[in-house]
Amino acid sequence: MSRIPKTRTETVFEDYKTPYTKDQALAEANRCLFCEDAPCITACPTAIDIPQFIRKITTDNVRGSAKTIFDSNILGMSCARVCPVEVLCVGSCVYNHKGIPPIQIGKLQLYSTDTAYDAGWDFYEAGEDTGKSVALIGAGPASLAAAHELRRFGHAVTIYEKRDVIGGLNVTGVAPYKMKSDRGEAEVDWLMSIGGITVKTGVEVGKDVALSDLEAQYDAVFVGMGLGPDRLFDIPGHDLGGIVGAVDWIEQMKLTTLDTADTSKVVILGGGNTAMDAVRETLGLGFDDVTMIYRGVEVGMSGYAHEWAAAKSKMAKAAWRAQPVSFDGADGHVTAVVCDVLDENKKPIPGKQITVPADLVLVAIGQSKLGALFADIEGVEVDWGRIVTDEDGCTGRSGWFAGGDATNGGKEVVNAAAEGKRAAHAIHVYMGA
Repeated sequence: MSRIPKTRTETVFEDYKTPYTKDQALAEANRCLFCEDAPCITACPTAIDIPQFIRKITTDNVRGSAKTIFDSNILGMSCARVCPVEVLCVGSCVYNHKGIPPIQIGKLQLYSTDTAYDAGWDFYEAGEDTGKSVALIGAGPASLAAAHELRRFGHAVTIYEKRDVIGGLNVTGVAPYKMKSDRGEAEVDWLMSIGGITVKTGVEVGKDVALSDLEAQYDAVFVGMGLGPDRLFDIPGHDLGGIVGAVDWIEQMKLTTLDTADTSKVVILGGGNTAMDAVRETLGLGFDDVTMIYRGVEVGMSGYAHEWAAAKSKMAKAAWRAQPVSFDGADGHVTAVVCDVLDENKKPIPGKQITVPADLVLVAIGQSKLGALFADIEGVEVDWGRIVTDEDGCTGRSGWFAGGDATNGGKEVVNAAAEGKRAAHAIHVYMGA
């Protein structure tokens, strides 16, 4: 039964990727050169055999196409929607060097995986019981990918999740014009249909259950939790109403109904991908005055250029080389962001400030790391808030593994899926089952 309400703010958005019809998919698939040394495979963190899955579309073997995708990435349906293909597989297509539009790999992947979901095709079953068990912390993409792979090996798995919903950012944080929460929830249900994946929601590890208890109860532990709360500015006026962490606001927008009646001027602080999402989402909700404030310049921001280009096409504004120094307010609510103007070295220019009016301020300057939770666990090294692992997800403590945002600091869903799967294989080897 769904735990996501049907009436929530995100439902006003339409998917920006229009699904292919069968004829459109066949036409696009037949443009593929099926490169032997396909750079698109190398660009995919989960190494999907892209020419193979596309070739199967050309022969109308959509079931085989979908299985090729899921064999590499069990979260292939959501990744078809949320992956930044422009800088991964599509961006690596050889056609880019020939002045020809690249193969629309993401849309072809969407065609195959959606067909599989809609048809209710099952591809996998749990392996024979090994008598081994694994605890997984967090119910996001990394843990889900690891849990599914571990079940195929026959291991018992239990996921501990502090929220009441399962799926991590695929449900609570993905921009709704890419994928809405109910679609992420449907993917979780499909993945869980393999059977034997126990999920304990509303349980916060380190608070409701001790790490030492997990280690004693299970043969291995996988840390797949995400990042912590939004980081906020500690400047005058920071406690005014209307100043919210961007990740927290996006979650509320995706899972609840927001009251936006008195909001017209929105300011987003930051220049990363969360800021890009917040800009595009607020524009999509109908706010007609949206400004991003960033202390660098346009070419230097970490957010994807194609996302900012889309935002600018909808009349998003930006204040470059600006650093918030205070918030103005009236009656306990924010009314403006006051910023120093910075020089090319990001130093304040004496006497130069700008004031940007705002009814709502979304702070997207990063999230706190949760690695401190493991700082006292001997052998689990934490560096700058991230858990340190080798390429297979092994920590320095026997039986402890990690992947996803807890180790990479906040990358894409596809990275989490790849890291979860690799860790599952390492756990399988470690347990000697």
